[in-house]
Amino acid sequence: MSTEKRIRTATINRDTNETKIQLALNLDGGALPQLEDANGSTLEHAAQDSKSQQISVDTGIGFLDHMLHALAKHGGWSMRLRTRGDLHIDDHHTAEDTFIALGQAFKAALHTTTGLARFGSAYCPLDEALSRAVVDLSNRPYCVSELGLRREKIGDLSCEMIPHCLYSFAQGAGITMHVDCIRGDNDHHRAESAFKALAVALRMACTPVVGREGEVPSTKGVLF
Repeated sequence: MSTEKRIRTATINRDTNETKIQLALNLDGGALPQLEDANGSTLEHAAQDSKSQQISVDTGIGFLDHMLHALAKHGGWSMRLRTRGDLHIDDHHTAEDTFIALGQAFKAALHTTTGLARFGSAYCPLDEALSRAVVDLSNRPYCVSELGLRREKIGDLSCEMIPHCLYSFAQGAGITMHVDCIRGDNDHHRAESAFKALAVALRMACTPVVGREGEVPSTKGVLF
């Protein structure tokens, strides 16, 4: 039985004509390299450093930063992320590409599902809002989300982009996700409770299972 601790980290540099993304991710928290802007200054926006995590997010869209911060915080990740996109057009490319890159980094950092729980589920409330997330590290990308958002925008983020971000993450990560807001009156609360539930469900799915080291959690014998 191997007792070697996995190092579950990844870095992504994704440049297109629409967005430029720098991302460092550690699924188990801990230290990360700093990301710097073109002038050499350290990036800090939606930021929180603690004993176990380092988080800094700057996409140029405040509410998107807030959701990514919540995802990292409650998922137990350390994450440094900087996106610069064509916001003069709209928020679509910036939000979509950020979550594609995050999904790709998640898959690269996880590397394998061997010895992991594979499945995760969680309910998370935020005041009057309650959301549920169920995930499967299946290598079968699929996403169903029903958040019931009614506003056109929350801050500078189009509400139509929020389920699309979840879809983009699932595609990049190669996971199956069902994310639903069960109740809630405030769209900010509905969205945030959904991201928190997803974070906790992912953390559960990524947890190593004692006694199942080296085992693939599938009847097929293969996932990733």
